[in-house]
Order: sequence, then C-alpha cells, then structure tokens
Amino acid sequence: MPELPRLTEATLPEGPFELFAAWLGDAEASGMTDPNAMTLATAGADGRPSARTLLLRGVGDDGFRFFTNRTSLKGRQLGENPRAQLLFFWGEIGRQILIHGSVDQLSDEESDAYFDSRARESQISAWASEQGSVIESRDALLARVKEAEQRFDGEDVPRPPHWGGYIVRPEAIEFWQAGEFRLHDRFVYRRSDGGQWVTERLSP
Repeated sequence: MPELPRLTEATLPEGPFELFAAWLGDAEASGMTDPNAMTLATAGADGRPSARTLLLRGVGDDGFRFFTNRTSLKGRQLGENPRAQLLFFWGEIGRQILIHGSVDQLSDEESDAYFDSRARESQISAWASEQGSVIESRDALLARVKEAEQRFDGEDVPRPPHWGGYIVRPEAIEFWQAGEFRLHDRFVYRRSDGGQWVTERLSP
C-alpha cells in the first residue's frame, strides 16, 4: 500500500466533492480494477436491508448517479423507501468513502442519453433480463436475448421503460483513511440546516 499524506483538519477542502474527485483519481491511477465500483445498500418498507455492487456512472455537486432495472429488488426498495448508502472501498490504497442520502429518479432525457452511450449488447441485455426474477435456465435467457436481437434488427435499441437512472443526493459523506495500529483518520461532512457542509473528526 502506498504511503498516504495525512488526512487532517487543515488539509480538508471546504466541501466533500473535491476530496471525492481526488480520491477517485488516486484509485484510478493505482491500476485497480473498476475503481468506480461501489456497494449500494437499500431497504424497503419492510425494513429488510440488501446490498449489491454496481458502478458509479457520474458525479456532480448535486449527487452520485447510477443506472439499473427499476423493477429489480433495489428499484422496488427505492420506490418504497427512497434513501440509500453508497460504499467505495479501495483496499489497495487504504481508503473508503461512505455516502448517505436521499434518492431521486433521473429524468427520461438523462436516462436516454446514458442508455444511448452503452454498447449494443448491453442495450439488448437490458431488454432480455428481468433482473432478479427466477428464470428456468440459461438457455431461456439466451432465447430472450435472441428475441430482442431479432426485434431490434437493423434499428437503434430504445431504452426499456423499466430501465433508468437514479441520483443519490448526499446528506453525509465520510472519508476513511488507514493509519498504523488501527489509528485511522475519519472525517465526515454533514449538511447543515442551511445547506452548508460542516466537518467532524470521528474516532477510528
């Protein structure tokens, strides 16, 4: 693991997005596989938690974007309880980030734009797979793929109505950096009532 600069009150930027971008850049530069991979944790109305790994597909001052099948378990849970937590864990460089906030669906226009940028094979898969539902065999899945290929042969593949994007609007973002003897550095940015970011150091 590379030697890291200390994470201190004096080195923290005013807001969390600058630090997030720097840390994501460090993860990308490390050569690790899928540095934009994140764990998304959700819970439905029954309180049942679930988590899965997917890819960050955009970040801005308004939040963190991802795309998925909205009829999947995560889509159904977000429909019932539009809150989530994201976890980025970069063990190779001794860092992790936790993001907690509310979740909104992205507009059709933004979902269409991202879907149009995907490989055709991935677009076909979005039509063929009823994500998370029981299927009798892989052959049945491949038959659905073939049917979708034939349906859209020679034309652009449109975005399925059940597929689209979400944005996690952060209320708290925690940065964790490994230290010797488990004396890690942890800082959390929280939204104040006035919408400003305030920071606190947390015990490791």
